[in-house]
Amino acid sequence: MTATLLSYDDVLAQFDPALGLEVHVELNTATKMFCGCPTVFGAEPNTQTCPTCLGLPGSMPVVNAKAVESAIRIGLALNCQIAEWCRFARKNYFYPDMPKNFQTSQYDEPIAFDGYTEVEVDGELYRVGIERAHMEEDTGKSTHIGTTGRIHGADYSLVDYNRAGIPLIEIVTKPVLGTGAKAPEVARAYVAQLRELLLGLGVSDVRMEQGSLRCDVNLSLAPKGADRLGIRTETKNVNSLRSVERATRYEMQRHAAVLAEGGKVLQETRHWHEDTGITTSGREKSDAEDYRYFPEPDLVPVAPSRDWVEQLRAELPEPPHEKRARLQAEWGFSDLEMRDTAGAGALGLVAETIAAGASPQTARKWWLGELARRANESEIDLGSLGVAPADVARVQSLVDEGTLNDKLARQVFDGLLDGEGTPDEIVAARGLAIVSDEGALSAAVDHAIAAHPDVADKIRDGKVAAAGALIGAVMKEMRGQADANRVRELILEKLG
Repeated sequence: MTATLLSYDDVLAQFDPALGLEVHVELNTATKMFCGCPTVFGAEPNTQTCPTCLGLPGSMPVVNAKAVESAIRIGLALNCQIAEWCRFARKNYFYPDMPKNFQTSQYDEPIAFDGYTEVEVDGELYRVGIERAHMEEDTGKSTHIGTTGRIHGADYSLVDYNRAGIPLIEIVTKPVLGTGAKAPEVARAYVAQLRELLLGLGVSDVRMEQGSLRCDVNLSLAPKGADRLGIRTETKNVNSLRSVERATRYEMQRHAAVLAEGGKVLQETRHWHEDTGITTSGREKSDAEDYRYFPEPDLVPVAPSRDWVEQLRAELPEPPHEKRARLQAEWGFSDLEMRDTAGAGALGLVAETIAAGASPQTARKWWLGELARRANESEIDLGSLGVAPADVARVQSLVDEGTLNDKLARQVFDGLLDGEGTPDEIVAARGLAIVSDEGALSAAVDHAIAAHPDVADKIRDGKVAAAGALIGAVMKEMRGQADANRVRELILEKLG
């Protein structure tokens, strides 16, 4: 059933939003968090398991050192303090894709805590406090077979334990206040910047469509001027930047409608539905004590030396805001161009396209124009579109070489999205190359002049702008496979 929503303007007139974002990051280690099983995405179900990640009696976990290093690097990049001593805990709850029936996580002693980052939205900086970044393991994956795709109404469910035990870092913000009307955009900008930061660190591929970066959006509303936060809901596993923004806005409008009618918001988890753009109730949200945390008896504490921490700090890559300023200067983008590029989540894609040989402006043109349009039509993020930066650079080089024009280049992108091969293979298979045969172009120009004598007379009389009609006729006859500039030259030559 569709919930009642309050208009966004009315939400802002009556309430102040508070955000809380929990981002789960799958690390790109070669093996799992507590065992030696591989972590390759897309393997046959239940082929990457062992007694340890299946929680079989007698098995003993061992901490993945690379995962600890990645956790420290993430914490440092988020200006966190790094614990001198921390340990794992058992988080107990029943869930069918947790083979041990508990999750090995960290509770009150995380490896990184009390940090911050800043995000920019429409030229204004918003500070996002980081409560903690802690280590844990991922769950398995349940596939519910039936018409709904969810456990309710499923005929049966299948469980794949390949993902169980993959290293996770959960990054939890402090309540983000003072965002007002920009709350949805701030939420999106934070996740986008976090993804950019994690890519720069090289600790994860952060592919939201594959689940290696997942965001839970916590939201509450309080009456204007109230001195305490409202009751929150947690929208689980939002898997695109676009959806982070949409889910935040939707929950603000839903909460406000409940509160405006004198109701009480239920503290619960919610499911986001990408197709309909709504959330639905999941389960009543548990508090920490309900999970019966207790220290993990099979793992020794983690105590990273200060020398190691400082060594990792010295090796950190350029912070995102400094990198953005440097790239803007290198690329010659205006503030608005850079803001739009970063806001679209295209900064890394543009950078990779430039590194592959495209100019900054052409790289930006394709990603924020043609490719952004296609991503919006498919309701996915640019990074999930399936077009590689190297392919975009090659398409542009074909335009620069005179093999393609922009119209034909768009057909090459059609082929890339349909998996037809490389840009060169698509040009050859579809016969898209611009016709350079002067004889064929000359004949097409003659046909156009003969078919439009009135236009030809205007050009002869000095009205050169009228040549556009003849150019269009030639391009139509040549199926767009002609150099418009050369066609114009031929028209003017023939008409004196």
